[in-house]
Order: sequence, then structure tokens, then C-alpha cells
Amino acid sequence: MTLLLKRQKNDAADAEAICEAASRPTMRFVAVKSETQQAQGMLFRTRDLLVRQRTQTVNALRGHFAEFGIIAPQGLVNTSRLAAALGDPVTELPAVVRELGGVLLGQIADLNRKVWELERRIRSGAYEDEEARRLMSIPGVGPITASAILAFAPPLESFKRGRDFSAWLGLVPRQHSTGGKSRLGKVSKMGQRDIRRLLIIGAMAVVRSAVRRGAPAGSWLARMLARKPRMLVAVALANRMARIAWALMTKKEVYQEPAPVA
Repeated sequence: MTLLLKRQKNDAADAEAICEAASRPTMRFVAVKSETQQAQGMLFRTRDLLVRQRTQTVNALRGHFAEFGIIAPQGLVNTSRLAAALGDPVTELPAVVRELGGVLLGQIADLNRKVWELERRIRSGAYEDEEARRLMSIPGVGPITASAILAFAPPLESFKRGRDFSAWLGLVPRQHSTGGKSRLGKVSKMGQRDIRRLLIIGAMAVVRSAVRRGAPAGSWLARMLARKPRMLVAVALANRMARIAWALMTKKEVYQEPAPVA
């Protein structure tokens, strides 16, 4: 049989291709989001935008002050050092620098207030939602991560297994397999980046706590930390958290800490 390639791009060809793809038995479809999910997603994205703007403003203030010999470490908490230097009359700064520095500090304070207000709304909504509370029972999953999963992910029941949800997030290894030889590389990073980023951040917090306080003897985390780098363990833990989230949401259960292996 000879296959003929269909060429040209037009509305009729697009409609035919859509119908052809929809008839395939292995085709996967995206569930339509509700208005509540869309609103929750806008709330999360607005907070994320304000956080990025706050980071940009802090970095701009640090960079400008560094030109005048006033150095502060990275991080929002160290902005107080720049504010103290700006308010110190002994500091030799031009009048325009003091004026514009005050403008940037005021912008940071305004963004802090707006971010805090949005976080308060996200947290209060998460603690009132049964599904969000179920997700927050997982170590490393807080109100913001739980709200992001509910806002951006399709119904987890639409995934056949936990690995499918993890693959949708881009937390599974990229495959380069051929000739019967299986080769797995780094995580694919395909899929929903917001949830993936939050899961990795939460997993990194769990890893840091385990390194500082010590993971339970015989636990999966203790065995991984004994032979793998911390960042690799964090990504693997994020993958594990995604699968646990799928299991809890589909079975309507809460997280139970597994018994350590002897």
C-alpha cells in the first residue's frame, strides 16, 4: 500500500485532521476547566507575577546601591540593610539616589502587601477545601502547591495511574531507547511547569529537613540520601509526591507515613 502525503494548510484540511485525530483510540484529551478552576488559576498566576516583580525590584535596588559601595546579600529579608543605609545620614549618597531608593523601597513594600494578601486568600481557601486538605497531608505540599494542583491539573481520575500524572508534569526520565536497550536520561520537563516547580521546591524543603534533623532509619529518603546527590533526591521525591497525590485524590484518602524498611 502506498501512502500519499496530504499537503497545503487550510481550514478544511485542519478540520479533517482534527476529526482524524479524535477518532484514534489512543488519543488523550484535556478536560475542560470549570470557572472556579479558572478563577483559582488567575489568583495563583497574579501572585506569581507580583512575586517576580518584587524580585526584580529588589535586585534592581541591590544593583544600584552596589554602584555606591552599599552591598547586601541576595534575598528579600536583606532589603532591610539597604533601607537602613538609605536612612543613615552618615551614608554618602546623592540626593537623587536617596529619592529613587525610597521609590523602590516603597514599591517593594507595596508588592509585599499585595503578595501577602493574595497568599492569605489562597491559604484560607485551601484550608476550607477538603481536596486541598487531602493534598496538604503529603509532606512537602503546602496550601499554595495544593491550590496549584487543583487549579491547573485536570481531574486526577482522568489519569490511568500515578506515573501518567507524573509524566504530565514532566517529572519522569526522558527515554532514549532503541534496539531493545532501555536508556533513561534527565527528567523531560514537559507539561505543567508551575506544579512541577512547586513540587520540587517542596521536595527540596523535605530533603533539607532530613539532612538537618536526620531521615528515619530505613526510610526511602534515608536510603536515597545515602547514595545520591541532594538535588537528584529532591526531583525523585517530587516524582514520588506527584504519584502519592494521584493515589490520594483517586482513592479519597489522606497520607499515611509508610513503615521504614528494616
